[in-house]
Amino acid sequence: MKSPLIPLSAIAFVALQLLTRLRDMLQIPAAARAHLFRCALDQRSLWASSRVRASNLHPWRLLSLVVFPAVLALLVQSARAVDDYKLGPDSMPQDGVPKGTVTKEHWTSSKIFPGTERDYWIYVPFQYTASESACVMIFQDGGGYVSTNGQYRVPVVFDNLIHRKEMPVTIGVFINPGVVPARTTNALARFNRSWEYDERGDRYARFLLDEILPAVAAKYQLKADGNSRAIAGASSGAICAFTAAWERPGEFSRVFSTIGTYVGLRGGNEYPTLVRKTEPKPLRVFLQDGTGDLNIYGGNWWQANQDMASALQFAGYDFKTEWGDGGHNGKHGGSIFPDAMRWLWRGYPEPIKAGQDSKQPLMDVLVPGEGWQLVAEGFKFTEGPAVNERREVFFTDIPNNRIHKIGLNGKVSVFKDDTGGANGLMFGPDGDLYVCQNGRKRISAFKADGTERVVAEGLESNDLCVARNGNVYVTDPGNKRLWLIKAGSEKKEVDTGIAFPNGVRLSPDQSLLIVADTRGEFVYSYQIQEDGTLAHKQPYFHLHTPAGSGESGADGMTYDTQGRLYVATTLGVQFCDQAGRVNGIIPKPQNRWLSHTVFGGENLDTLFVTCSDKVFKRKTKVRGVLSARDPIRPPTPRL
Repeated sequence: MKSPLIPLSAIAFVALQLLTRLRDMLQIPAAARAHLFRCALDQRSLWASSRVRASNLHPWRLLSLVVFPAVLALLVQSARAVDDYKLGPDSMPQDGVPKGTVTKEHWTSSKIFPGTERDYWIYVPFQYTASESACVMIFQDGGGYVSTNGQYRVPVVFDNLIHRKEMPVTIGVFINPGVVPARTTNALARFNRSWEYDERGDRYARFLLDEILPAVAAKYQLKADGNSRAIAGASSGAICAFTAAWERPGEFSRVFSTIGTYVGLRGGNEYPTLVRKTEPKPLRVFLQDGTGDLNIYGGNWWQANQDMASALQFAGYDFKTEWGDGGHNGKHGGSIFPDAMRWLWRGYPEPIKAGQDSKQPLMDVLVPGEGWQLVAEGFKFTEGPAVNERREVFFTDIPNNRIHKIGLNGKVSVFKDDTGGANGLMFGPDGDLYVCQNGRKRISAFKADGTERVVAEGLESNDLCVARNGNVYVTDPGNKRLWLIKAGSEKKEVDTGIAFPNGVRLSPDQSLLIVADTRGEFVYSYQIQEDGTLAHKQPYFHLHTPAGSGESGADGMTYDTQGRLYVATTLGVQFCDQAGRVNGIIPKPQNRWLSHTVFGGENLDTLFVTCSDKVFKRKTKVRGVLSARDPIRPPTPRL
């Protein structure tokens, strides 16, 4: 016999009546609210996924699926209204604790944010002496943090913690966002907060490093290493703090973030993906947020902060989370601020470690503990690295009109002077070094003794590759063309239209031609036909681009034996799987133009890059491909 159908509306009515009477009787501690809220969500999901009618459920099962989530949700909602996060004794002045000093300054001469004015404050602890440099901590929306009766009361907390030696002697710098004052009383000032704070990229970091910190350092002795600098903020100020550390980890390594705006206002929603793909940086990150945070047009703050935490965990960062049920305010963040400072500065001055237990695909490529190593410097602009059968690496210094060789012993020598403006290089199956001589508008080849022969004339060029069958493919970015040069034949245009065709490579099996577009976000793929012509053009490899730009800066490229494509870009060496997806980003060795990359060394397991005036290398777990040798077929990709 079937159970009678129980109207859900009746159950809900009875439950709500009971809970209304209980609401005023119950007080739930703040620490328990987030757990209860998650339980309510879990029960709601269970009900939604059951897909059964109430008439088919046992009455008690029905109660557990319907009433229990309602009970928890109402209790949490009721308790949340209390918002009872309280400041502890570390946020109150204590007897016997000496006080630091706070001075107010005004900044009006910014070149990075022209026309802006802003107030900033400097806190100097009682323990500071000019004979010893102090650590530094920077706060965005500084006026809210420097107040001694606000939600954070940073000077009071610093007084107490520094006195008890629970954090190092630290000078605090509290900076308000910039404002461009209105010219008349009938006009509105321009408020820079979102532009300065929510924007990805290094603009704000440069503002700190080139303008504000030098002004503070003119008065006080500051430590200059990132391990001795922390940066903090709430909401947009939090993502601003993270961005500064992300862009300049050598300058800021400790991040305090509350109710962080990692959402789609100015690209902050991309951070979880970038954290998962980019080689871990030496950062320590404290994240706070609450279930009652914003959920508006830009995104869901609570979910975005959880995504950030998940990404940090995946990439092996030193991070900590403090979840609550508060809204978009500083009550929770202020109450945990002293403990967060103890955690953030723990173990100082021991350096922060990066990438511990990382699960990134990068770990299949990079060798732990092996970073970029300088090979040579003092050039004007390096380009076009190519490797010969002996695994020696050759590269050009375009303005100096030279080709250099890196021997297996690491020594660098001049291979050729007066190169005709040589740019891209590639060794062919005949052992000759093929050269883009754009200064002479031709392609030439050099033998080991430097003897030169002309391969083709009358074309502009940037980079080239040489197939096993002797076919040469050349990029001509100025004219948006690709050229094919076949042995004993005239050059032939085989494609046109890419905005700036730059780097060019053959897939390991030499069935595909791969062409980088410097001014776009794609690397193009063509299928090579029997006669060497190209077909089935696709914008195949999707690259990440810098903030505020649709240009990847894609330049030279290389392959490993597993079919991964390594692309020199503005963000670093991005490597893609065979399906065209970026699996990892290896940051540049210096903040200059990254022009090219190639595998070299005795075992073809060392990645060389040309980066402006220098050449760098780093050891890897993978091996490169020599296109002058017989084609190889990589494993089938996982789609």
